[in-house]
Amino acid sequence: MSPPPPPDLRGAQHPGTRDAPGAPGPATHPPPRVRDAPGANVLGMSENSLRSVSVERTGAGHYVATNARGGTIVFGTGSDDEFTPVELLLAALGGCTAVDVDLATSRHAEPATFTVQVAGNKVDDELGNRLTDLTVTFTVAFPDGEGAERARTILPRAVKTSHDRLCTVSRTVEIGTPVTATVQDA
Repeated sequence: MSPPPPPDLRGAQHPGTRDAPGAPGPATHPPPRVRDAPGANVLGMSENSLRSVSVERTGAGHYVATNARGGTIVFGTGSDDEFTPVELLLAALGGCTAVDVDLATSRHAEPATFTVQVAGNKVDDELGNRLTDLTVTFTVAFPDGEGAERARTILPRAVKTSHDRLCTVSRTVEIGTPVTATVQDA
C-alpha cells in the first residue's frame, strides 16, 4: 500500500512568519513551483524527493547517523569531542550554503580561503529549547589570477541566492515545517 499523498499546502500559512518586519499576522507563502520534469507531481516534488537518515544508539550518550548511501557520522551529548545534535544543525546550515556558494564561485577561481562560521544562541523559554539569532558568516578570498575578480564579484550574490532560495537547510529553518514524532514497535 502506498502512503497517502502529501497535503495540498498551496497558500498555507506558516505560524510565526510575517509578510514584512513588524507586520501583523502570519505570511502566506506561494505554492512550490511545479517543474515540467519527469516524475514531478502537482506539488513540485519529484518521486525521489524523500531524504532520510537512520540514527542508532551505540552507547550511553553516543549515536551514529547513517544515510541511504551508507555514509556515517558519529555524534553524542557533548561529553567528549563528538558533535552534539545542535552542532550538527549548525554544521548542516553552514555546509548547505557553503556548497551552494562554492559551486557558484569556484567555477571561476579556486579560493585561497573558504570558511563559513555559523553561530546561534541556545535558549530555553516558553517555546522550549531552541536556537535564536542564527548567523552565517563567510570568509572567502581568491588569489589574483584569471577569474578571481569574477568570483569576488558574484560572491555576495551567491551568498544571497543560497540564503533566499537554494539552501534547503536554511530555508527549512527560516520558513519552518512541522516535525512529527512517533513510536514504532521494535
